[in-house]
Amino acid sequence: MGLLLSFFDNYDKSVIFASMKTIFLKDGEMPEIPPCVATIGFFDGVHRGHRWLILHVMEQAKARGLKSAVITFDRHPRQVLQQDYQPQLLTTFDEKLKHLSHNPIDYCVVVPFTPELAAMSAQQFMQEVLVQKLQVRHLVVGYDHRFGHDRSEGFSDYQRYGRELGITVEQWDDVYENRGKNVSSSLVRQYLREGEMEQAGECLGYYYEMRGRVIHGHQIGRQLGFPTANIEVASEKLIPAAGVYAVQAWTEGSLLPWPAMMNIGVRPTVGDGLLALEVHIFGFSGILYDQQLEVHLLHRMREERHFSGFAELADHLQEDAEAVKAYFRKEYPEWTGGHALR
Repeated sequence: MGLLLSFFDNYDKSVIFASMKTIFLKDGEMPEIPPCVATIGFFDGVHRGHRWLILHVMEQAKARGLKSAVITFDRHPRQVLQQDYQPQLLTTFDEKLKHLSHNPIDYCVVVPFTPELAAMSAQQFMQEVLVQKLQVRHLVVGYDHRFGHDRSEGFSDYQRYGRELGITVEQWDDVYENRGKNVSSSLVRQYLREGEMEQAGECLGYYYEMRGRVIHGHQIGRQLGFPTANIEVASEKLIPAAGVYAVQAWTEGSLLPWPAMMNIGVRPTVGDGLLALEVHIFGFSGILYDQQLEVHLLHRMREERHFSGFAELADHLQEDAEAVKAYFRKEYPEWTGGHALR
């Protein structure tokens, strides 16, 4: 399959296109942004469907002699509209901006989603935000995207308002398909909840990632010969299906990933019932507490199981480790990652 980082179209972690300027829209301020072609959405996951749309925006901007822009929000709209809503996001806000920056777009405009914004009609939003503040001249909307109060208006309405405001509005229908299904954030979430990491990765165009601070755990893994880094991720981040995974782990300051195995689950053998994200990094011996650890999930090896005790658990941890190492050797025979698989 080749080098680990070449599967799908994974981006080098150091690559961020300098051309993209991020603007946080604030009340009472007029951002310095020239006339542009723009698209708007929440863009959770910044998956391949999103990137096809963004590419089209860039092509339209070049053809029209304008700048290109992606307009997104600082939080999920339902967090404002529904007080008890608990999002299950593919990307945190920072992760979303990182993935957007991997596209050579000119501007990323972050709009704070507030109750006042939610109360705007589509016509108000187009006039007060898109025209007056952001100088949008051509708007490209996704095939299923709606905006404005109650999302009651559709593409024909946007076109009509656009003619009144001097904006041309285009609907983008060409959506990348995966196994006969249109790529969407919902489809990626479905794959992740089923532990289908390869299918999720094909839709995303990169490995699903989880990043968090390393916290203290029960140290049971250390007692069994498999010390683990327990990570605490953002509460809004979607956690994939429970089980054992082959992963690559990025420690703070590392230029290359470490091969590792990860357990996601409530650890039924331990019996505390608490969800834990535990990462055993092959060949690593440093201290990681309070550092940030980033994990890219490659493949789910097995589902979570209950064992009779710690002795049986230790035996299966050894089996899991050998299975994960065999997975790396088979699927990525050319990869060493700079860290020996030991």
